[in-house]
Amino acid sequence: MYDAIVVGARCAGSPVAMLLARKGWSVLLVDKNAFPSDTMSTHFIHPTGIARLKRWDLLDKVVASDCPQISRWLFDMGHVTLTGRPPPIDGVAESYCPRRTILDDILVRGAREAGVELREGFTVREVLMEGPQVVGICGESRGGASVTERASIVIGADGLRSTVARAVAAPVYEERPVLCCAYYTYWADVPVEGAEFYLREGRVVFAFPTNDGLVCTFVEWPRGEFETFRSDVEGNFLRTLELAPDLARRLRSGRRARHFVGTAELPNFFRKPYGPGWALAGDAGHHKDPCGGFGISDAFRDAELLADAIDAGFSKRRPLEEALTGYESERNRAAMPAYEHNCRIASLQPQSARTRALYAALAGNQVDTDRFVGAVMGTVPIPEFFSPANIGRILGVNGAPAVLQGS
Repeated sequence: MYDAIVVGARCAGSPVAMLLARKGWSVLLVDKNAFPSDTMSTHFIHPTGIARLKRWDLLDKVVASDCPQISRWLFDMGHVTLTGRPPPIDGVAESYCPRRTILDDILVRGAREAGVELREGFTVREVLMEGPQVVGICGESRGGASVTERASIVIGADGLRSTVARAVAAPVYEERPVLCCAYYTYWADVPVEGAEFYLREGRVVFAFPTNDGLVCTFVEWPRGEFETFRSDVEGNFLRTLELAPDLARRLRSGRRARHFVGTAELPNFFRKPYGPGWALAGDAGHHKDPCGGFGISDAFRDAELLADAIDAGFSKRRPLEEALTGYESERNRAAMPAYEHNCRIASLQPQSARTRALYAALAGNQVDTDRFVGAVMGTVPIPEFFSPANIGRILGVNGAPAVLQGS
C-alpha cells in the first residue's frame, strides 16, 4: 500500500512524485515507456518553469546538458519586429528548450533520488475502484505479469488521453475547438540568437536552439488545412518557412537533421482535476494549443500545487477534499489568462488595427517591449499588461480599449 501512485513519469508525473517523496510520503511512479525516451513536445520551459527547476535543485542538470540558454526573444509580427528580454520572476528571466530525451530523464532521476519507486515499461490496464473511490491500479509489468497496487490517491499525469481521467469520467469544462495543426523538425549548422517567433496571417513559425547544437523549427496552420498539409509535409513546411525570409535563408545554409513530427490533435480544455481517491496533473487536467509553449511550465506549476495540496490533506492540516478544491482554484486562477490569450493566438486571425497599433508603438520602446515579452513568457501578468489603462499609456490615448495579441 502506497500513499500515492502516479501514472505517467514525464513533466507533471515525475515532479509531483518527487515533491511528495521529499515530503516523506511513499510514492510509486509508473510509465509505459523507459527513460530516456522522446515524446512530442514544444520543448519550451519559460522562466516560471525554470524558476521551479532551480527551486527543486534540477536546473544545474539542464544547464549541464549543454542546452543553450535563451535570454533574447524576437517577435516578427509582419509589419514590425520586436526584440526583448522578459523581466525576471523569482530572479529568473531565462528560458531553455531541452530535448525531452534529456529533460524527462533528469526529472525521472530526480524522483528516484527523492525515494520514489519507479517502474518503467508498466502499462496501466485498469483503475481500481470501490464504489466511487479510486483505490489503486492494475496493469502489466515489462515482462507481461499482471500487477495490482493500491494507494490512498492515484494521480493521473498521463497526458491528454489520460487513462486515469477516462476511468473516472473527469468532467471537461472551458473547452474550445481544436484550432491548429502543427509540425516540427530539427536543423544542424544554423545560427540563431535566442528564440524567434513569426506571426503571419494563418501561420505561426518558431525557431529556437536545443541540445546537440540543433535548432528546432515549429510551424502551425489552421486545423482545416491538415489533410492538405500532410499530403506534402516537407514541401508545405519549407514553403511556410519562406514567410520568414531571413530565417529560411539561414536554414537553407544548414541541413535538416531529423524527420518531421506533427499532429492535428491539439484540443483546448480544462478537466476537473480531483475526486474520491484521484487527482490529475499536467496535460491530463489542462491542455492547450502549443503555440504559446506553456505545456511544460504549466505541468511544473500543477505538480507543485498538487503536491502541496495532497501533503496538506495527508498531514491533516486541511481536509483533503478542501485542499484539492484549492488546488483546482489555484490552477485555474493561474492558467486562465494565458489560456484565453493562447486561444486567441491559435485562432490565427488577422491582427486588428489596434493590435497593429500596439506593436508599432512598442517599437523603439524597450521598457514596454520587455514587459510585452514578459507577458508572453509568463513573468508579467497578462491582464496587467493588456489592460485598457496600460494599452492607453503605451499608445498615448486615454481610455484605450484592451488589446490582446491575435485580436
